[in-house]
Amino acid sequence: MARNAEQIEPTGAVPPPRANPDLVGHEGVEHELERLFRAGRLPHAILLAGPRGIGKATLAFRLARFLFAQGQGSDGAGRDLLVGPAREGAAGLAIDPESGVFRRVAAGGHADLLTVERAWDPRRKRLRGEIVVEDTREIAAFFRLTAAEEGWRIVIVDGAEEMNRNAANAVLKTLEEPPDRALLLLVSHNPGRLLPTIRSRCRRQVMAPLTLPLAAQLLRRYRPRLDAAEAEALAALSGGSVGRALELADAGGIELYRSVIELLDEVPAIDPGRLHNLADRLARADSEDAYRAGEELLSQFLARLAAGAARRPGEIVAGEGAAMQLLAARADPAGWADLREEILRSFAATRELNLDRKQTVLGAFFAIEETAR
Repeated sequence: MARNAEQIEPTGAVPPPRANPDLVGHEGVEHELERLFRAGRLPHAILLAGPRGIGKATLAFRLARFLFAQGQGSDGAGRDLLVGPAREGAAGLAIDPESGVFRRVAAGGHADLLTVERAWDPRRKRLRGEIVVEDTREIAAFFRLTAAEEGWRIVIVDGAEEMNRNAANAVLKTLEEPPDRALLLLVSHNPGRLLPTIRSRCRRQVMAPLTLPLAAQLLRRYRPRLDAAEAEALAALSGGSVGRALELADAGGIELYRSVIELLDEVPAIDPGRLHNLADRLARADSEDAYRAGEELLSQFLARLAAGAARRPGEIVAGEGAAMQLLAARADPAGWADLREEILRSFAATRELNLDRKQTVLGAFFAIEETAR
């Protein structure tokens, strides 16, 4: 069963989705998937959609483990007898973390589970920027095999929107002729980038961001040294995504956001020395996490500005409200929304083409100054 806020205990460790026994804040989606299974109406393809870092992949692996467990020690009602006492009488998809099914899925060793995601690029020595057709062609061959344990065969595509067109077309062919007792789980942070023909062949389950109090509690579970105020600020900056909040926490996100706000408060005459200091800090070779955090924070600020957040009371860090009001008075929301998209494209091109990160940071702030003139 998905755990609620009262059950969250500090651990300091963040298990990967395939090894995470807990799902927090998504009880409704979990119960709906279980209901479909109990009714014999589980579709052959499910699209789990929602913001990054809220638990979509965790739910995908949770459902996979649940389905695998049904064929082992079942009591005839579809319940797995290997689960512990907490499972008895409880709705949900949880199975015992000590069971063989759970351990094999966590270790990546279950013969009936295939995970597809961006692969390592040995030439660039980093993850590829997209999922390529060689990664997804394996899906059709995998589904043609007989299940090793006479149950389900399951494929999880994590970051499905990252498939290029050829990779997506390979998946589409599988969706057009789905085999029996096979399940394709597409995890997507941006389902609008998927082919419409793929979306139309999947049952879409939308997962909402966590509430800010719940995200803050989870953040303190995994980063016990954070105080309540820091956790609340990071949860707000991440928009209810505990994954993003953890990244920001590890990159010194609050202090970095204060630096960004101080510069924006000077628009349209940002101090060049302070701006270059920030750009130098983010562009260092050992500052990859801080660079990504800076991009995320600037994007979030502009998104709130475009949504009219300057008219709402409250602020995440001191000075944020004043900076928003200043910028909101100098350009309309549509202008800030267009600028945000332009800046995001610039950061994306820098990652893909390995361009000068300092110039990208400087260019983003220069563009904000120009829009505010």
